[in-house]
Amino acid sequence: MQDMNAAGLSLGVVGAGAMGTGIAQVAALGGIEVRLFDTREGAAAKSCEGIAGRLSKRAAEGKMPADEARDAAARLNAAGALADLSGCDVVVEAIVEDLEVKRSLFAELEAIVSSDALLASNTSSLPIGAIGAEMKHPERFAGLHFFNPVPLMKLVEVIPGPDTTEAVVEALTVLSRRLGRTPVRVKDTPGFLVNYGGRAYATEALAILQETVATPAEIDAVMRDCFGFRMGPFELMDLTGVDVNFPVTRFVHESSFGDPRLRSTALHRYMLETRRLGRKSGRGFFDYADGAARPSADAPGDAAPARSVFVHGDAPILKDLVGDCGAQVLDADDGSSPILAAPVGEDATAHAVRCGVDPRRLVCVDTVGDMSKRVTVMTAPGADADGLASVVALLSAKRAVTAIADSPGFIGQRIAAMVANLGCEMAQMGLAEPADIDLAMRLGLNYPKGPLELADAIGPRVVHAILSELQALTGDDRYRPSQWLRRRAALGLSALQP
Repeated sequence: MQDMNAAGLSLGVVGAGAMGTGIAQVAALGGIEVRLFDTREGAAAKSCEGIAGRLSKRAAEGKMPADEARDAAARLNAAGALADLSGCDVVVEAIVEDLEVKRSLFAELEAIVSSDALLASNTSSLPIGAIGAEMKHPERFAGLHFFNPVPLMKLVEVIPGPDTTEAVVEALTVLSRRLGRTPVRVKDTPGFLVNYGGRAYATEALAILQETVATPAEIDAVMRDCFGFRMGPFELMDLTGVDVNFPVTRFVHESSFGDPRLRSTALHRYMLETRRLGRKSGRGFFDYADGAARPSADAPGDAAPARSVFVHGDAPILKDLVGDCGAQVLDADDGSSPILAAPVGEDATAHAVRCGVDPRRLVCVDTVGDMSKRVTVMTAPGADADGLASVVALLSAKRAVTAIADSPGFIGQRIAAMVANLGCEMAQMGLAEPADIDLAMRLGLNYPKGPLELADAIGPRVVHAILSELQALTGDDRYRPSQWLRRRAALGLSALQP
């Protein structure tokens, strides 16, 4: 086996699509001789020319040294036949996601490359063990899953199969670092780590939409403003494309024997069937036609603001919020003023019944998450519309307000708890080390916090309480808390505690 830091290391890439081209580019920049092959006539040469052009442009713009761009371009070679990869020390496959096609390719490669060459697949979903099951030497084979666009995305998942040696895992880890990537060792499981863990953010948003709790614009705004996500779940699905995210979601759900935590909705499939794919089709959850206006997430605050409110329960943060907005916090319910409460996991209906407060005057406020930019409020069926409008007007004086229909866990609690819970389940399953789970999710999905960090930020006991209430109120095992989470919540430990 060649030293992955050797000056003369050569890398073969099979597949000159977006992923293969990106892998070839970062390898050339890492000082590695690259041979790129594609079965399509002229595709590999065109890819090499495209990389050289982009590097030259970056150099001209002063974004990289000219000699570095020139030297990297010189390391790129288009292979005319698969046999031209015979001298490569490592070969990475980046072709169609078809198990039999990949198996056939690796059978050919095994007959071509030297006995100590390493073989790797960039598959995003197919089991590494299944791809290597018919190989003569599966011990030198592993997954090396890059993320698109490769030059920008720093994460690489290193996935050993059942026969992969530790020396091969270590070599591919070293190679990943040479390519300027951050490697994370991941267990061979459906969707690996990021594609598995990323299901919660979108699917819970889809569940909230299906229940007509809120609109896509409202859900996105809450997750951006209150939980720090760079993009809301519907913006993100429109960006990646429903034709990409729905098949991955379906694959992970089916491969996990229908685990309800990973379940999507009929609307998700309908978007695919009607070709409302997102930005690429001009219409998805939002309209991307020229001049199309983005729906507002803000409740109108043009009513007369409430002058006094009663805050039910021990909620000092809610009292501070009301006081900051200029209203009086009553010492006792006067029978006519709005009643504010901050339930965790409950909806307004359940909270009103459990606490014996007037559901017509009750306005629930989500105090989990950042309230400096936006506040989420909800009411029970039959609530007084004027009372809600007065509370919205009051809170709108200092921040945006999103008013939603009754929902256990509001919007933010539900989505954040589901993201955290799935991270805990990944830790329970041993998909990676707890800290690596967070690292991979931050790098692979641009999450502001990893799921276990998110659990700690909210508090494991609070996350567990949210999920327990959701499960009890809905009767849906989708919300069953991970045993990893339950134990750490019960013991008062960090979610990152092994």
